[in-house]
Amino acid sequence: MVVLGARCAGAATAMLLARAGHDVALVDRATFPSDTTSTHSLVRGGVVQLARWGLLDEVLASGAPPIRSVAFHRYDPGAPAPVSLAVKPRAGVDHMLAPRRHVLDAILVRAAVRAGATLLDATAVSDVRRDPSGRVVGVVARGRSGGAIDAQLVIGADGVRSRLATKFGAAVVQRYAPSGVCLYSYVAADHWDGFEFHLADGAFAGVFPTHGGQACVWLIQPTGHAGLLLGSGARRLDAWLGALEEHVPGLAEKVRAGTVTEPLRGAIGLPNHVRQAAGPGWALVGDAGYHRDPITGHGMTDAFRDAELLAEAADLALQEPSAEAAAMTTYERQRDAALAETFRITRELGAFPPPDRFASLQTELSRALDVEAQQLAARPLTIGRALAQNVA
Repeated sequence: MVVLGARCAGAATAMLLARAGHDVALVDRATFPSDTTSTHSLVRGGVVQLARWGLLDEVLASGAPPIRSVAFHRYDPGAPAPVSLAVKPRAGVDHMLAPRRHVLDAILVRAAVRAGATLLDATAVSDVRRDPSGRVVGVVARGRSGGAIDAQLVIGADGVRSRLATKFGAAVVQRYAPSGVCLYSYVAADHWDGFEFHLADGAFAGVFPTHGGQACVWLIQPTGHAGLLLGSGARRLDAWLGALEEHVPGLAEKVRAGTVTEPLRGAIGLPNHVRQAAGPGWALVGDAGYHRDPITGHGMTDAFRDAELLAEAADLALQEPSAEAAAMTTYERQRDAALAETFRITRELGAFPPPDRFASLQTELSRALDVEAQQLAARPLTIGRALAQNVA
């Protein structure tokens, strides 16, 4: 089996399938450790998955600070006073995380290799191979480990702009308007001790403390409100700081008191869509299969959840090829059911409703994520066995 993409979704899927005894090649054009665009937030469900897989202690030992408080600030007229809430113990965990991706992804890759997966880094997939019936039966790789690779199953975990999804011919089954503008940097300071969310009319910003006494500080705006920021060229960092001061001055003051340590990163107009999850000889996981606006900061937790759902389906399909279609249909049904509520909330948040509605949606999101975390914590970690009962 080949998994293309060795970050959260791909490395987790490869790890679980290798632990189940399958022969897994984990392919990525990058080498590790290396960074990637991310807001870093791992909410309760993501922490639950790390704990269930036996990786949470390693992530904490890397220096990722456990997050035990969440603060909410509003800047609209008549807004309530800021509120700070403790992260309550639920689903077996009492904190959240926001690890740097060059740290987290390397931990996941090492876990996959320890489980028996073969890492082919600095290697890209240039094409897929099909048999006369059209079934995907492998890939053509180039780079450090080039050549043809045969595979009973090829999994695309190569991100929101997935080239494998295009080569597979995966249909987009849900498509909505693209998101706005999300730009972030890292700020070193001694006052970051919890997640912060700052809401103003036409702007949503926040703080996710991460490794090394730094925090990922981000600003999201509708594209129509971000013209000056997008047109600022080489002065974009100054324009970003100016936008913080204009819309969320309390956060801007904290940023000014610290030190911005890296250039701005982010994305503009990312898609909100759901792709077909699988077909003959192939499957998609993570952002390759489903992507939503970063305004809810839940992509890594989505990836961990769907990696396990796919691993269960793939385990059964690899052991019993006649069960592949039913197993993958079950994977798609489970994935679509799991994403439905947060996708709905995300789309409404991405439209930037009035602040009262925005705040109400944040409460709905928090409840939905807690329900998901409890469901994940209750799942038996038995690849294939429970799924076989569903598709028999």
